[in-house]
Amino acid sequence: MPELPEVETVRRGLQPFLDGQKLKTVVLRRSGLRIPFPKDLSERTRGKTVNYLTRRAKYLLMHIEGGDVVIIHLGMSGHMTILKKNIPKPGKHDHVDFCICTGVIVRFNDPRRFGLMTITTEKELDFHKFFRANGPDPLANNFNHSILMEALVGRKTSIKVALLDQRIIAGLGNIYVSESLFRSGISPLRLASSLKRVEVEKLAKCICEVLIEALEAGGSSLNDHVKPDGKLGYFQNNHRVYGQEDKICIVCLEVKIKKIKQSGRSTFYCPICQS
Repeated sequence: MPELPEVETVRRGLQPFLDGQKLKTVVLRRSGLRIPFPKDLSERTRGKTVNYLTRRAKYLLMHIEGGDVVIIHLGMSGHMTILKKNIPKPGKHDHVDFCICTGVIVRFNDPRRFGLMTITTEKELDFHKFFRANGPDPLANNFNHSILMEALVGRKTSIKVALLDQRIIAGLGNIYVSESLFRSGISPLRLASSLKRVEVEKLAKCICEVLIEALEAGGSSLNDHVKPDGKLGYFQNNHRVYGQEDKICIVCLEVKIKKIKQSGRSTFYCPICQS
């Protein structure tokens, strides 16, 4: 599933083609994806200008003239592609076209159909069920170790499971939690509330560093992630533990990266570097 860097990469790729542009129409080729499309989605966006694109956690937000906001989640396999010339006919999994008055089409493709698209208003956005319980965005200016420390107080789950909880930090997933814990030298098995302030300070710093590096690389293209221009991200080439099970740790050079399950999710770590 695309995580914060992948979604932000998509936002940045779409921004030059959508910000300030008028939507001619939005073509829906099915009744919905993970959830039904709002029946008035096309009507509420037709002929309206896209003021700007933002991101919250793992969601893209398309802010529309008049105060509406289109909420988009890429799911497990969704991607959005910019089509400018020699536009091909829609394929089996091309479910939505955002047709811009410039002639550009932004096409939403989702083979597994775990993505979603809905619409709300600017006034209701903060209270929407997708966002009202969200924790801080780790790339926001106000994110720091004190905020993370406070969120971990009393948490009786492992630090790995805690960081995947969107109520603690919004936007992190399996890849970047695993990589951040490795860089900070913290075992994913540690009880979240047991971390000392100095450890949380280092963890918060590593989370930001990993995310920024991933953004610079265009995200991690493992299964389905591609940028809007069709190119792949390459941060997967820099993964130190995620997907590296049974390979010798590149830091200690003594043991192999271990893969375990925590709350049904795969965890990757070095038993020595993260002891």
